[in-house]
Amino acid sequence: MRVSEKGYLGRKAGIDLMVSVNPQSMKKDIASVKPGGYFLYDSTKKLNTEEYRSDINFIEIPIMEICNKEFTDARQKQLFKNIVYVGALATLLDISVDVIENLFAEQFEGKEKLIAPNIKALNLGCDFIKNNYKYPLDFRVERRDLVKDWIMIDGNSAAGLGAVYGGATVVSWYPITPSTSLVGAFESYAKELRVDPITGKNNFSIVQAEDELSAIGMAIGANWNGARSFTATSGPGVSLMNEFLGLAYYSEIPVVLVDVQRAGPSTGMPTRSQQSDLLMAAYASHGDTKHVLLFPSTPTECFDMMADAFDYAEQLQTPVIMMTDLDLGMNDHMTPPFHWDENRKYKRGKVLSEAQLDEVAKWGRYLDVDGDGIPYRTLPGTHPTKGAYFTRGSSHDEYAAYSEDSDTYVRIMNRLVKKLETAKSIIPTPDFYQETDQSEIGIIFIGTTRYAAEETIDIMKENGNVIDAVRIKSFPFHQSIADFIESHKYVYVVEQNRDAQLRTLLINELEVNPKKLIKVLNFDGTPITADYIISHLNIQNSNN
Repeated sequence: MRVSEKGYLGRKAGIDLMVSVNPQSMKKDIASVKPGGYFLYDSTKKLNTEEYRSDINFIEIPIMEICNKEFTDARQKQLFKNIVYVGALATLLDISVDVIENLFAEQFEGKEKLIAPNIKALNLGCDFIKNNYKYPLDFRVERRDLVKDWIMIDGNSAAGLGAVYGGATVVSWYPITPSTSLVGAFESYAKELRVDPITGKNNFSIVQAEDELSAIGMAIGANWNGARSFTATSGPGVSLMNEFLGLAYYSEIPVVLVDVQRAGPSTGMPTRSQQSDLLMAAYASHGDTKHVLLFPSTPTECFDMMADAFDYAEQLQTPVIMMTDLDLGMNDHMTPPFHWDENRKYKRGKVLSEAQLDEVAKWGRYLDVDGDGIPYRTLPGTHPTKGAYFTRGSSHDEYAAYSEDSDTYVRIMNRLVKKLETAKSIIPTPDFYQETDQSEIGIIFIGTTRYAAEETIDIMKENGNVIDAVRIKSFPFHQSIADFIESHKYVYVVEQNRDAQLRTLLINELEVNPKKLIKVLNFDGTPITADYIISHLNIQNSNN
């Protein structure tokens, strides 16, 4: 847990106060404490002498011994160990126990008999610290009115709600950590918001497929038929979905996919976070494919971008992949409240109605009549005699007829490139942290790397080193990113994978000088920290 008066939300290197509850990891827990920090543990069983560190403070509480003495029920003895910890912490950090007692009342509403023993356990921890240690510690928690109207929510829940507001009515999925709770959230919100008030019937459909390939196939089919549909998965699922992503790209069917990234390759570390699916997602499928990617950094952006993703997919008639990660998806974050315009209309893109088809002399499903690379499409059953076409994944001409003519193939493939150029004017533009360049040094980052990167910028500025910065929010990359790189002597690309996948994308797509892009890579599965970034910046008063 990170507490910062400045509002920093990123993980902090080293632990100031460690509460150790797992004997198996105790040795590693002790090693994680910063010099001068505190290690609180159940001293019913004493530590081995070789585990002691002279540069940290040990807070020893015989918690199991206390619980055995004060409680007779075997289950209570185990459960109340945690509450004794809480009481001890509250006293050490100068947190009012009234706050915790109020939480007990809320948590156990309707089960009031549980409140008294919880308060007893809480006070046992408080009293032990008061009788045996100097308190509070040299750092404490003080009340502040800085949170304002911000909320606490995880990214998966935010994305699930965003899908409901974005008009999704169909989700097909296969469970996989850490994306499973996103579909669960969608179902929960849909049961509240997408049930016909008259008939009581659901206005949504959720299908658990036999695997990830089937899941995205169903989602593509639902979108082809006119529904707004999506699926959610993680890296191994995206690997399986590659073939159907290529089909949707080439046959130009909108679909939304959420990739909640975890550590790979293969099964990797399912409970750890990375940004290691970038290249796979950007170019998913064999042949020349390229997909629209969105990079949210907060739950609020998960909500907004998820809702927008359905508009982008239908406007561009292509897959749109929102790239989150385990840290953002499953962990609770402080985030601005969600806002929704009740007058907002969904952007369905170029979908011909029956009346419009009557006015068209000769319609071609893959014909670019506006010069933006985006053709007009139809939905099944729109017109009794017009608008039908064969949806194929094989080579086709502008009228959806099978063709292996080389010139025709090149025309279609080049038009798909033009469509992605059009996408740059639709998808989110990058966030710049300065109106004009102030430094010859820049930093680029995406997603949850934002937390540590913003803290890094502040710390470096306090030390006399100004760094220009840009947060990329989507792919294909906007021209302004190339301009940013060009205008700086060198740029640090901060990302959470081993192979510098964001840097590779920048070099490949923008054709920038690779020597200007310096890697800052964290891939141990834990969220990157400002301390880590600063340790990899070779900057010594560069602006003086």
